[in-house]
Amino acid sequence: MASKYKVVVAGCGGMSNVWIDYAMKRPDTEIVALIDIQLEFAEKMRERKGLKCGVFSDLQSAIEHTGANLVFDVTIPSSHFHISKSAMSLGCNVFSEKPLAETMEHCNEIVRIAEETGRTHAVMQNRRYDPRIRSLRQMVASGQIGNVGFIGADFFIGAHFGGFRDAMASPLLLDMAIHTFDQARLITGAVPVSVYCHEFNPKGSWYAGNAAAICIFEMSDGLVFNYRGSWCAEGAPTSWEAEWRIVGDRGTAIWDGLNPPYAEVVAPGQEEGQFIKDCIRIDPEMSAFERRTTGHDGCLDEMFLALEESRPAETDCRDNRYSMAMVLAALESASSGRKVMLDTMLRL
Repeated sequence: MASKYKVVVAGCGGMSNVWIDYAMKRPDTEIVALIDIQLEFAEKMRERKGLKCGVFSDLQSAIEHTGANLVFDVTIPSSHFHISKSAMSLGCNVFSEKPLAETMEHCNEIVRIAEETGRTHAVMQNRRYDPRIRSLRQMVASGQIGNVGFIGADFFIGAHFGGFRDAMASPLLLDMAIHTFDQARLITGAVPVSVYCHEFNPKGSWYAGNAAAICIFEMSDGLVFNYRGSWCAEGAPTSWEAEWRIVGDRGTAIWDGLNPPYAEVVAPGQEEGQFIKDCIRIDPEMSAFERRTTGHDGCLDEMFLALEESRPAETDCRDNRYSMAMVLAALESASSGRKVMLDTMLRL
């Protein structure tokens, strides 16, 4: 029986292992080609995974020779636009690693091509697929803490990667902040309006570029999102999911990124004018997130399910460009020293 999804994997570096292993577990999916500009990387990956597919150094040849209908883009960020444009133009849907693209112009062009061709393009935002953040989102969406006016995220980790990140101009904002910015959008459902960002390289940093940043985002409905982050903070690290505080007019929700979230809300029946009101703790229903898989597999499950149901995936390019606009506007603000409005960046 022919497989429903014939997949070309573009890029055979370390991250492709996650994508390939996932595809190999799906009975409706077949990897029909591996692509890498270094052909020997594709050959070694084929051997390591025990695959019998073809190996190629260019996308067009791979699609034309195999009849592929889906491309996994696990290439470097600078290749994402070219891969996406070529794949959709050749009739394939695209599931891509983050980021959507390196420039807002290219992000918006990917959306335009997806709409013009009728193809699907979805982006890997694996940190959405966690029962704890889903419970936090439900707690906020249900109104348990009231109308939200502030959300704050702290991300402080001393990450000794070595390699290309150590030489990047803005390693934190360019390579990591997309996750936290996207999480803030998921938690609140808000749309970014403007940002003021100051990035810097703290004393003792082993990065050549700015490894720390503070951002103030104005979001829709007057909500403010404050991001504080560093990739060269030794000691007392936060989780990779960041530490969160969401403040509403009835209470506050807290999530340390490791344990289940909780909230403290104003207790009923208190006297008018009480200086500091008594609060009660609320623990969420962890069953609010019913997905069987988490992380990368959870995001890929959603991408495939969206294809089957003929609907945009949760991380469809049309949605994900808002998270990318937050990153790119923050970089522009840090460079210019002024507040940047996002409306012109998001205009298609």
